[in-house]
Amino acid sequence: MGRPRGVGFLADHHGTVLTGHEVVDGMTSLVVEDADGSGHAVHPDAVTALPELGLALVHTEGLDGEPLPLTVRDHVEAGAYVRLTAGCWREARLLALAPATYTTAHGPQLLHGALELAIGTAGRDALRRGGGAAGGPVLDAATGAVVAVLGTALSTGHREAGFAVPLRPAPSDGPLADLLARNAATIPAYGADLNPAALLELTATSVGSDFLTAVPPVERPVIAREFADFTEGPAAVLALVGAPGSGRTTELAALAARRARDPRPAPTLWLRGADLREEDASIADAARRALTRAARIVTASRPVQGDPGELTPERLAELARSAGRPLLLLLDGPEEMPPAPADRLREWADGTAGWLRETGTRLVVACRAEYWEEAGARYPAELLHGRTAPALPPCVLLGDLTPAEAREARARYGVPDAELTDADARHPLTLRLYAEVRAALPEAPGVPVDGDAVLAAHLDLVCLRVAVRLAAENGVRGTAVRLLAAKVAGQVHEAARRSLGPGQGALDRAAFEAVFPWGPAPARLGGGTGWASAVLAEGLFVPAGSGYRFAHEEFADWIQGAHLDLDGALNVLVRGRGRRGSPDDTRPLPVPHHRIGPVVQALLLLARHHGPRRLSDTLGELTAALRAGPDAWWAARLLAETLRGVQDATPYLGVLRPLADLVARWRWRWRGRSGGPTGGAGPWGRAAEPPGASSEPPGASSEPPGASSEPPGASSEPPGASSEPPSEFAPDFWAALALPVDARLDLLRRLVVADAAPRAADAPRYLDAVARLLTADPLAVQPQLTLWFDDERPLPATPHATVATAAQALLHTHRHTAPDALVELLADRAHARADELLAVLAEEEPSALCRAVHRWAHDERPVRRVAATAYALRVAPHARTPADRELLRDAARALLTRPADNAHPPHEEAVDRHHGALTPHEGALALLHALADAGAPALSRRVTARAALENGPPSVVSPCDAPSVRGPSHSTHADAGRGHPAWHS
Repeated sequence: MGRPRGVGFLADHHGTVLTGHEVVDGMTSLVVEDADGSGHAVHPDAVTALPELGLALVHTEGLDGEPLPLTVRDHVEAGAYVRLTAGCWREARLLALAPATYTTAHGPQLLHGALELAIGTAGRDALRRGGGAAGGPVLDAATGAVVAVLGTALSTGHREAGFAVPLRPAPSDGPLADLLARNAATIPAYGADLNPAALLELTATSVGSDFLTAVPPVERPVIAREFADFTEGPAAVLALVGAPGSGRTTELAALAARRARDPRPAPTLWLRGADLREEDASIADAARRALTRAARIVTASRPVQGDPGELTPERLAELARSAGRPLLLLLDGPEEMPPAPADRLREWADGTAGWLRETGTRLVVACRAEYWEEAGARYPAELLHGRTAPALPPCVLLGDLTPAEAREARARYGVPDAELTDADARHPLTLRLYAEVRAALPEAPGVPVDGDAVLAAHLDLVCLRVAVRLAAENGVRGTAVRLLAAKVAGQVHEAARRSLGPGQGALDRAAFEAVFPWGPAPARLGGGTGWASAVLAEGLFVPAGSGYRFAHEEFADWIQGAHLDLDGALNVLVRGRGRRGSPDDTRPLPVPHHRIGPVVQALLLLARHHGPRRLSDTLGELTAALRAGPDAWWAARLLAETLRGVQDATPYLGVLRPLADLVARWRWRWRGRSGGPTGGAGPWGRAAEPPGASSEPPGASSEPPGASSEPPGASSEPPGASSEPPSEFAPDFWAALALPVDARLDLLRRLVVADAAPRAADAPRYLDAVARLLTADPLAVQPQLTLWFDDERPLPATPHATVATAAQALLHTHRHTAPDALVELLADRAHARADELLAVLAEEEPSALCRAVHRWAHDERPVRRVAATAYALRVAPHARTPADRELLRDAARALLTRPADNAHPPHEEAVDRHHGALTPHEGALALLHALADAGAPALSRRVTARAALENGPPSVVSPCDAPSVRGPSHSTHADAGRGHPAWHS
């Protein structure tokens, strides 16, 4: 194998060996021996010599061993203890830097800063040239990082041995600089040599593996882009706001994973709301405790030199920022924070904002809307990322999966498209839980299941799995396992009941152990042991601070709602009984808004158990409570969340109609008080009176079967208080209700009179919601909008506009989505507003009118042939293409083949108002003459048709343009919606 030249050590995971230059100097071939004695030949091209530094890099493949961390300090204090290998591991101390020389194959080489080592006589002898110690690492005794490389050929004027080449300070670029950066990014070191790799190791430990699932989650590009914009922008706080089960925790885990996989990984520290304490001054206190826990995990997993527990969040943030990768804190479920007075929460938010500014740290908060509504207002607005939403400070909203994302998720889970109801087929938690349930079923259900059924099945499945664990541990067999599963379910319900007490929906340790014993269980549970460990192992409960909570917040709301005293809750939250200051007051603090979930689930359970009528009565009471003004938060939010949560809102139209009228009046009055335009006399025709939105136009939908009548106290009069209207009933609320199109459009018709001006900033408009519905499903929405033609109430915020003209403008603006269907619909409507719109379409969409005329000319219904005559003459001057003109000629020929049509139509209203009472024969002849003679005057008089009859049909029909025919005038100023033209008859 040849004579040993020295030693080296791995410095990265790519096989780079760091050694002294004297080890490789003058060598034409080199063999690197592994720890087990196996040799690896190294080509001279694989050696990077750095004689000016006294070092060399040897690039190898297949070496076993762990790389050593390299120091990140530019200077190591004299007197520091080090460890080195010279025949064996020895201890030494560092002395001052001194210039030294050594002789290379090309002559003497001067090193300006060699480290002199204070070591015993035996050690100094082992460090002499030829002793085999050259190139060995010199380790800091406290941190374990390599601070220098031994050099046995170095000497000074007064000493011949005991020197080392320091690694730092190093050149700013070059092979050594690259190696140092690579080592710092991948090989953790702690203590004084804390490096980015250690930061990543500690923070990754805080994330852990709790969020790993067998099926990888579907990426949501919109959310990923928001996170990317946030990390690159100036804001310091991003709130990811979504309902339970929408995937907030999943998105945080995906963000942490993306940052860890990045070519330049960035530190991400995970916190939970339960990690916060009432005495905390800011988020930094929780981060400090999280780092301490992570340090314990790291030191327990492997030997670590240096104390990871000494790391503070301030130093962590400083190092991360200096590395160009700012620290990111992920706060999941801040609702679990212990209850505290409002002024204490304000201090905490102020402290957090200040700490984030000072350290350059970013914070992502994943929470419910009810939490962020209050908490977000405590942060300075300039720190927040995102867009404002109704009643919410800037945030990023997280809803259900998009249709494309849901299809991909169902494919990954193996769930067929038709097995879940439409309302639940895009809900992330429902998909995940149903996939688990379906995998355990012998066969799929025969009908689509909803979210409630999925949660119930999940409970049964988890209880059975817990029972199987208990049975295996305690020797239970056969049918006794099913009995044990029933007992487990009973204990789970008991845990849900207990978690409804004071607090944030969790169980403290004592309550948890009382329900799920760690030791022997009582006789009523069948004895045995392992209850607590079984429910934790199956993921039904997870640790939360000093206690435990249900793993899924949506499931917790659902099962807790089954045990909630609904009447008692409404007494406290809505009816004002039992509040502080009343004789029966027993609550030390108000109920946090984010605890609304169990109350909503209890309301939904009311309908499932007692029918829609019972729930309608309660919702009517909530509608009446809206008049309480500023104190009506609970009534408004319970009403909105419950109506959004029902599978079919049709039975509750008796609540929704008065609610829509109330909201319209409330918004109208509030806009007047806040200085917005009210349109003078208002939509009712009386000064200062809000819109009479309850007026029913002809054809409006009537009360559906089973719908309740107007609830008691739900008068359409708005609240007397000058409070702002509830943001819960913004346009998106009405668009999301589970209603048929006719009922939804009728409700929106009542509300459009309360819209703000078309270009008002940050003002969601009901008319815009109608436009979105029209674009999404024109065939269903177009017929409903024609019913608005009879509603002549003015739109106060838009001069000269009415509900009817708004409908016209919407149909005109979105005519391209289904032009043929629109033309047919307008012809059937037989309304002056429909005729006006058809006249405009004849000019702007002549192809659609030509196709319609052709269809009508061949129709067996006389009224259709009359329409073909009228609109053929109107569209003829605008028929520009040969295909359109050929359709009109064919229509004319078809009309001429029916002699019976030569009589005048019996119903004058069926005749086009702008062309006189032409019979189909007269119109057909006039049309043929119009197509034959481009210079003829406009054919809009009966005498023109008579002249055509006297002259007979032309012998040749030439494909020339017809003269212009103008319909009713129209203008294009915006009134009904942003960019929607206004109409005047």
